Amino acid sequence: MEHSHGHDLICNKERTTIPMKDRGVAELVGDMGRMGFQGGQLGASLRVWERMMDEDVTIFLGLAGAMVPAGLGEFIAYLLRERKVDCLVSTGANLFHDLCEGLGIIHFRGSSCADDAYLNECKIDRIYDVFVSEIELHKADNYISDFVKGLDQDRRYSSRELMEMVGKGLPDTTILGAAHKAGVPIFVPALGDSSWGIGMVIALREGCRVLVDQIKDVDEITRIVERSAQTGVIYIGGGVPKNFIQQTEVIAELIGNYSGGHSYAIQYTADSPHWGGLSGCTFEEAVSWGKVKKEASKVQVFSDATITVPLVVQALQASGHRRKSYPVYNWREGDLELNYR
Repeated sequence: MEHSHGHDLICNKERTTIPMKDRGVAELVGDMGRMGFQGGQLGASLRVWERMMDEDVTIFLGLAGAMVPAGLGEFIAYLLRERKVDCLVSTGANLFHDLCEGLGIIHFRGSSCADDAYLNECKIDRIYDVFVSEIELHKADNYISDFVKGLDQDRRYSSRELMEMVGKGLPDTTILGAAHKAGVPIFVPALGDSSWGIGMVIALREGCRVLVDQIKDVDEITRIVERSAQTGVIYIGGGVPKNFIQQTEVIAELIGNYSGGHSYAIQYTADSPHWGGLSGCTFEEAVSWGKVKKEASKVQVFSDATITVPLVVQALQASGHRRKSYPVYNWREGDLELNYR
């Protein structure tokens, strides 16, 4: 009898073995969904992403870690340009390095074993195995300072408004330029914790008033959630962007516009749940907070995002999977109109 029950547990399951054959990246990632371990999770994440695209869903992307210096910038720009995502929340550092790329400041492949004291003498900054000229970075700091000096010094700006203005002058191969062209809002909730803060302090010390209202950010992104039919979240890394998106559901509940949590959730992270930090915490934990619906389609891929994200984004591009609709934003002072197109 016990053997019969054991047979019932496995008889209708797929084999984990996937055949070796000539195949494109979309088919490969799809087939990997039958595998065990994180390969299976990677394939599952593609299925959940495509499911989001089949409904009226506002898709949020959280971007943490040094993903742009590592080389993911144009993959993220593609997601914005093609409306595979509808709102970006990023660390300031990623968008600073994206600005650098837009200004022609290049990140080079270096070595994690370099002599850092010698790099310092040569004014070369190291981000693990990526090198960038510190002199060139200072040019970008001053670009930000000059940009801030041209703002209305009596107006309080959200980071979304600032990023939209910066994006106007950049090519759509950059994240900022692609977002501006596609009408996708970008929020930077810890703007001062990056070279954006450095550039703004330069302007401040030179007599310019700098009025960035980060609570306006909180209000604006919550309005997106409140006016959306459903919401889905995708996190590359964790950190501040993850919490900033997650907390919108808590705010919506407190002010009486609660939807029950996000309906879809994907994360690509190298962090682990058992350390207790947000970056690695599971979506099941988020259910306890009401941030993610208990019945949500959710998957986490515990792996290096510089490996997983290019595969999934390239698979999305290769599959030609089209969206049913995407949100269009009409921002007014203190309010937002959102419709699906």
